Amino acid sequence: MPKKTNISLLLGAAFLMATSAIGPGFLTQTTKFTETLAASFGFVILISIIIDIGAQLNIWRIIAVAEKRAQDIANLVLPGLGYFLAALVVAGGLAFNIGNIAGAGLGLNVLFGVSPKIGALLSGIVAIGIFLVREAGKMMDRFTQILGIIMIGLTIYVMFSSHPPVGEAVRQTFVPDTIDILSIITLVGGTVGGYITFAGGHRLLESGVKGKQAIPEVTRSSITAISVASIMRIFLFLATLGVVAQGLQLDPSNPPASVFQLAAGNMGYKIFGVVMWAAAVTSVVGAAYTSVSFIRTFNQSLEKYHKWLIIAFITVSTLVFALIGEPVKVLILVGSLNGLILPIALGVMLVAAHKPKIVGNYKHPLWMTIFGVFIVIAMACMGIYSLINGIPKLF
Repeated sequence: MPKKTNISLLLGAAFLMATSAIGPGFLTQTTKFTETLAASFGFVILISIIIDIGAQLNIWRIIAVAEKRAQDIANLVLPGLGYFLAALVVAGGLAFNIGNIAGAGLGLNVLFGVSPKIGALLSGIVAIGIFLVREAGKMMDRFTQILGIIMIGLTIYVMFSSHPPVGEAVRQTFVPDTIDILSIITLVGGTVGGYITFAGGHRLLESGVKGKQAIPEVTRSSITAISVASIMRIFLFLATLGVVAQGLQLDPSNPPASVFQLAAGNMGYKIFGVVMWAAAVTSVVGAAYTSVSFIRTFNQSLEKYHKWLIIAFITVSTLVFALIGEPVKVLILVGSLNGLILPIALGVMLVAAHKPKIVGNYKHPLWMTIFGVFIVIAMACMGIYSLINGIPKLF
């Protein structure tokens, strides 16, 4: 059993990763895919959970054993590779943080009627406030845990209100009428792609949970993180399925909002505002923290002032949305690049796991290596496909 003092750290890392994954895109993806695939989407969720666990178990374990952040491990595998990985993560995190800020603004717009831009500015101030306190790490952990629990609780209420066909959902989770490979890859990318999977791993490292002796704790925390994100996905899937099964049409301009409203009326719409704001603002915090964690080890000044770098990251994201709006072309390009982060990073980690100069006498389990290689190949193919199809949209 972990020490009592470590339980909050393990939960903090788990919820940081999970709430980083549960953002505006997560809500929209889940509702749209459920509308398209109906009960068969349960199978997509099941397969994506298995892949998510395989990727995250590998990455968190190797970070803990090497006792280094991902970018430093990458530089040891191949000099300069860590800088390349960091550049991808920071660019992706900044671009998607603009979308997260936009989602937070939309949430406050639904709740209080303020304009999305004013809502975004207020949300940015809340996120910055977390990193201005002395115990910023503990504040971040508590903030993501509380909002994560609120999100899941409210979504459960809406799920029961929509009366989903649970039996059919369970059946098609294991024997689907339709199998959609693209949606599986999309879900994996949305849960452990880009910066997301490193959020908790880097948080544990910063908290001192590291070394071979910490493997059981790291494993427990990584599975908890995937479980929290998956629970939210399952309940949102069932809530949407209940609405779709009744023959009701979702609003294409805002599918998740229409699910909540159709399931629970005006109260449901207000609940959506809370869930959207909570999902978005916790993703803002997670993206900023994790992106900066990828550059803070490159220089002593960056390490010393990393908290101010996080605040600057959030400020820039907020101002870009408030002053310019979402830079669509940048989002398309960086979104395509983001699909390459997981296979590159996981591939580097798997190589590092078998280098004694990085992990000492640690022996990485063969089944984890094989599972990891499979994920690298699958996600690399999809990332390249996404990049090829993303660049032409810029012109």
